[in-house]
Amino acid sequence: MKVIFLKDVKGKGNKGDIKNVADGYAQNFLIKNGYAIEATPANIKSLEAKKRKEEKEAQKELEEAKQLKEKLGKLTVEIGAKSGEGGRLFGSVTSKQIAEQLQKQHGIKLDKRKIELEDAIRALGFTKVPVKLHPEVQGTLTVHVKDEN
Repeated sequence: MKVIFLKDVKGKGNKGDIKNVADGYAQNFLIKNGYAIEATPANIKSLEAKKRKEEKEAQKELEEAKQLKEKLGKLTVEIGAKSGEGGRLFGSVTSKQIAEQLQKQHGIKLDKRKIELEDAIRALGFTKVPVKLHPEVQGTLTVHVKDEN
């Protein structure tokens, strides 16, 4: 029996695959548990339509990420911090603080996990911070840490 996999099934197929499996296995396990549906012409058409829709959404996401990259390249996020002699900070500036200030100052909501700060910022001045916006798009954000005293 031909089936369309709705979920990944280890050793049998991945989501969206159309494969031939034993009738009993298909009826009693895959279809019964919602892992697959029978591959009728109508179901195959709906799968193709769904794949096209997902491709369009992925393309739109990529375009939005590229636009956000351009926008972030022009922005500077200013963060005030207390510092001692020589511009060394008491504590550090983390990706969470950068994300909060970006939201507060520029209205751009960005997940702190997308800000790829290797190590927290511990000195005053300007720092270029890489931001992973999409698997294919990497942007850069300028962070200006200034003395709060």
